[in-house]
Amino acid sequence: MSARLPLAIETGGLVLPETGVISVLHPVASTDLTALPSDRVEVVQPFKPDFDHFQELGYSCVASGDSPCSVAMVILPRAKALARALIASAAARSSGVVIVDGAKTDGIDSMLKDCRKRVEVSGSISKAHGKLFWFVAARDAFADWSAAAQQLVDGYVTAPGVFSADGTDPASDLLARALPWALGKHVVDLGAGWGYLARRVLKDTAVQRLDLVEADAIALDCARRNVTDPRARFHWADATRWNPEQRADTIVTNPPFHTGRAADPSLGQAFVAAAARMLAPSGHLWMVANRHLPYERRLDESFARVEDVGGDNRFKIFHATRPRVSGKPVPTRTRR
Repeated sequence: MSARLPLAIETGGLVLPETGVISVLHPVASTDLTALPSDRVEVVQPFKPDFDHFQELGYSCVASGDSPCSVAMVILPRAKALARALIASAAARSSGVVIVDGAKTDGIDSMLKDCRKRVEVSGSISKAHGKLFWFVAARDAFADWSAAAQQLVDGYVTAPGVFSADGTDPASDLLARALPWALGKHVVDLGAGWGYLARRVLKDTAVQRLDLVEADAIALDCARRNVTDPRARFHWADATRWNPEQRADTIVTNPPFHTGRAADPSLGQAFVAAAARMLAPSGHLWMVANRHLPYERRLDESFARVEDVGGDNRFKIFHATRPRVSGKPVPTRTRR
């Protein structure tokens, strides 16, 4: 986008108003907003790591926004339903133009075609394997694209764009069935999503506190509706940087492993290291992962005992204990 936006402003005919808020919806950390007047930009980003990135750069940031603005710019997400909902929101809020930017791999070409069926597109720029286009805001043209107030899947509230929005994730379900019934008094669900694993954890009556840590504010809002047990505490945070008030007895996690469309095993590896930091010396980590992901080395570096406790042909489940500190002996690994 860094090449497309300035090109649109300088030579493509995109004119920004001299006053008013410019609301940028769902930019990622790699999004370059320097072509916009920073003092007028409001970043709308529910994903905490990206939220923190733009806040550290000095931008005004909110997790969600529906207040009027003079310009609304949508950075196209991968999920089509979420992309449509963001464009509907932008068209409803903006008093001027709506700008849409995205990569070809995220469906920008088909989105441009869909928008042209509803509004007159004022201009478009193609560069760097993507497109940027804009049109005059028209609230009614996209009303049917607005996100539903709630979306029920398998008895759970989910939302467009969140992980496993259309059904229970099979890896989470596999881990839920593998968990023991004695988890300890204090449990942490790292990357809690919309709360599927949390509901299973809270079936253990001995659990006194469950911390749900989730970077996606939209998913966490769903979790608040799905998990109403008073033992639950909700934290909008980057799971790799968050710290509990006191060390946990057990951590359960189905960590993310994608950055955009690309697989990024370092995300799950960071979850492992964070879990070791958060656990009590006698604590337990229960983790599920895709079979092809290389987590074993980081587990061995972070825990003195690591067990591969099964899974199926797609997923593996690890049980790790004795979080490591410097000077501990070489870890052991078992499989049963």
